[in-house]
Amino acid sequence: MTSFHPTADYRDIREGVAAVCAEFPGSYWRDLDARRAYPTDFVEALMKGGYLGAMIPEEYGGLGLSLTAGAVILEEIHRSGGNAAACHAQMYTMGTVLRHGSDAQKQMYLPGIADGSIRLQAFGVTEPTSGTDTLGLKTTAKRDGDDYVVNGQKIWISRAEHSDLMVLLARTTPRDQCEKKTDGLSVFLIDLRELRGNGVEIRPIRTMINHATTEIFFENARIPASSLVGEEGQGFRYILSGMNSERILIAAECIGDAKWFLEKASDYARERVVFGKPIGANQGVQFPLARAHAHMMAAEAIVYRAAAMYDAGENPGVEANTAKMLAADASWEAAEACLQTHGGFGFAEEYDVERKFREARLYQVAPISTNLILCFIAERVLGLPKSYGA
Repeated sequence: MTSFHPTADYRDIREGVAAVCAEFPGSYWRDLDARRAYPTDFVEALMKGGYLGAMIPEEYGGLGLSLTAGAVILEEIHRSGGNAAACHAQMYTMGTVLRHGSDAQKQMYLPGIADGSIRLQAFGVTEPTSGTDTLGLKTTAKRDGDDYVVNGQKIWISRAEHSDLMVLLARTTPRDQCEKKTDGLSVFLIDLRELRGNGVEIRPIRTMINHATTEIFFENARIPASSLVGEEGQGFRYILSGMNSERILIAAECIGDAKWFLEKASDYARERVVFGKPIGANQGVQFPLARAHAHMMAAEAIVYRAAAMYDAGENPGVEANTAKMLAADASWEAAEACLQTHGGFGFAEEYDVERKFREARLYQVAPISTNLILCFIAERVLGLPKSYGA
């Protein structure tokens, strides 16, 4: 029988990732959550298996796989009950570097990223005063001889403490001197190992979930001009391709979460007996889970459609954002249904539901909020007047 599953061709990858994840059960993640600790062993196991270098071309030591394959890897991590937030940027930052980085940058860094000796996990875009208004960022990079001097602040920069490199977006031309509002921003691939304590200060931010995120301060931090990715002033266009891959990959994680919640809830509903029968026999339990499953299937279809378009060389902004919104909604709906199915036991740490519930909530606001996606679709697809910004 012909399979119409969108990722049937990646069964071997899915099974391999599942085997790695099986070595890191719920107890592992609960312990990390309690200590707010980074999953170093898990990340290293994925790297050893070659999964975090999956999208790096074979000529640089990677597997040379597609974004779709990367999405399958991250989906499976979440479907197995884990959390890929500690390592997913190793994949989506590749979009900017692979498409726009110089040959010298690729040769210098990609082999080390592929074998795990160099960690590229930080994506330095968001700032305290601009948030998702990327064009309003204030961090500057001014050319000074063979260097750029960086000043400013970034926030919600995940994994910076555990990264060797960072993709940084900064303003190189004042906004009022730019012909187009999208001009004047540049992308840099910077080496944090040389900058910590030397113009760069990284401060962790404690959050409601175990997510290694930080704020970063730049004070006259000098970076070599060779750090520039592509052409100066064209960074906003470059970063969009990275953001599209980020949306798609995180959407795949949400699909994985939804599948985990639905499997967890269904297992419990079959086993939990109240008033002489399994609670899963009650339509009040069945219907929310069935509806969440239907919505997950619909979201999964657009996620892998967007991934296929990206792999074909397109920049599927509408599809990537739609995928992220629908997948985040599907995972949150499944999370609600799972918690409700478990009742009071859903709040007990040992079931892992409350941990995953907290983690799933993040994707309603990150890496982009649902409301901004709706604004984007209204403007770009429906031709409605712009509701925000200048």
